[in-house]
Amino acid sequence: MPQRRSLVVLFLALVMGVAAVFVANAFLGGVQEQQEQQAAQLGTVKIAVASVPLEYGSEITPEKVRMVDWPRASLPQGVFNSLPQLLPMGKSRVALRPIAVNEPILASKLSGEGGRAAISAVLRPDMRAAAVRVNDVAGVAGFVLPGDMVDILVTRTLGGTDGIAAQQITDVLLQKVRVIAIDQNANDGKSDPQVGKTATLEVSQVDAQKLALAQQVGSLSLALRNVSDQTNPVVQTVGLEDLRDGAYGGGFTSTGPAYTPQFSPPSAAWQPVVRRQRPAPKTTTTVQIVRGTAGSNYEVGRYAGN
Repeated sequence: MPQRRSLVVLFLALVMGVAAVFVANAFLGGVQEQQEQQAAQLGTVKIAVASVPLEYGSEITPEKVRMVDWPRASLPQGVFNSLPQLLPMGKSRVALRPIAVNEPILASKLSGEGGRAAISAVLRPDMRAAAVRVNDVAGVAGFVLPGDMVDILVTRTLGGTDGIAAQQITDVLLQKVRVIAIDQNANDGKSDPQVGKTATLEVSQVDAQKLALAQQVGSLSLALRNVSDQTNPVVQTVGLEDLRDGAYGGGFTSTGPAYTPQFSPPSAAWQPVVRRQRPAPKTTTTVQIVRGTAGSNYEVGRYAGN
């Protein structure tokens, strides 16, 4: 009897499993059929894609483009639906961003009709392109590339007049500035280090004025930073007194036309050196002790001056 009951339970389980599979297949098939019907109703359109890799500054020509079918429901913004629309009246365009093979060619990645690879085309609204002089050290050994974010440091000399000693300090001039070109290379898809003499930065109008002034009064350096880092609302000034390991304690504070250095407090691990005085030379003296009628002499040691 128990064996027969087990067989019945097993049979029912198999039936329910088959039924579940059938229902799931029917549901998924219906969803797929519905999606196919929607796609068929929307249809596809022809769009232009790159047939070869296009780097920054590459001229767009008909042999570098091919037309493909693209679902109408997922069209990117700024696509071109025909070659005459992409290259009207034979006017050429150039790529302002790298475009991979089979990637849709978008208007945001191209210059205007008959345009060229101009830096102004990649600037954000209300921003300016300002160039600064760099070298292999100031440019982080060539690892600063177009598209990176950097901080701008300025090193200058203060004082030297009216009896105030000259002081060299380093300030954070600007934070999280986008590099749009190194020398004449604005290809932000490039990954090989490039040691350049000029870095073109995207800054506001006032920051462009700061850069122009800072180049006249001191030297500039670039500090590469992570693109996800947030700007520091409080920046510090570093002077010669801070060039000790772990000694920075506030830098300089403004007290008028010049800066007055604030010396860093000593580290908690610092302890004063106590010099022990060497004891004075030891001498002896004779002391006589009389007991009754008999006297005895004893040598007693003492320190000089006592």
